[in-house]
Amino acid sequence: MAWLQYRLETSAELAPRCEDELLALGAAAVTLEDNADQPLFDLGSEEKQLWNATRVSGLFPADTNTEQLWQSLPQILREQCTARAEILEDKDWEREWMQHYQPTRYAEGLWICPSWLEPPEPAAVNIMLDPGLAFGTGTHPTTAMCLQLLVGLELENRWVTDFGCGSGVLGVGALLLGAKHVLGVDTDRQALIATRANCERNSLPESSCTVKLPTQLNGDEQADVVLANILAGPLGELADTLCAQLQPGGTLLLSGILAEQVPALRQCYPFALEIALEREGWVALMGCKP
Repeated sequence: MAWLQYRLETSAELAPRCEDELLALGAAAVTLEDNADQPLFDLGSEEKQLWNATRVSGLFPADTNTEQLWQSLPQILREQCTARAEILEDKDWEREWMQHYQPTRYAEGLWICPSWLEPPEPAAVNIMLDPGLAFGTGTHPTTAMCLQLLVGLELENRWVTDFGCGSGVLGVGALLLGAKHVLGVDTDRQALIATRANCERNSLPESSCTVKLPTQLNGDEQADVVLANILAGPLGELADTLCAQLQPGGTLLLSGILAEQVPALRQCYPFALEIALEREGWVALMGCKP
């Protein structure tokens, strides 16, 4: 069946009220999205964060009367929100997403392949991936740079920490490239679940991967390589934590950084970080802990 998508453009303060009202009016599902390209940095706070400009979208049957929907909303929402409606084409949305997610080559002999497809180069290192609800399909330039740099690192029998592991794509890649053990760290429990599932999907031993919340780190998990593909803000705030996770002589790989953010970020770290790759305005930095 076709669906009506009813969108309310609102503020962070009113977004929860909008969500409740759309559900009360019979929405089959409600989603909250950024309406102004504002990043949010979740560093462990249990309080739900929302964007200053938030778009709240409710999914209704296609024959829903939008004027009645509008009039059914409380006056405060009608005064402070903007509404828009559109008919969504009748599609199997899960299959539509899967259709556009295809195997991708990231370096010589390294591919990411959706778990429901056959690898185009069976003899290569193929990361079989199902992102689930976690961030990280490998398609973003920041992730692609990390994968390319991992290929050039000596990972045989090394211990690796993937901070902000998301779907686990970088950790799985490190293990398939020879790493002995990966510690995946993320503030999102769903990311930890996805990372474990993708390790299993790639037939990796259960003992080869440990997942933890940042609050569960005890300071004894120093690794030979520490990866963090997040954003410049959190990378600056996490500098002490990331350095503490790294063995002396170990390699730090940071990504999720815009080129203009490099000078300020370098000042947060006690050792030199050099630009290792740059792609589409994004930069990956690497350095060696003395």
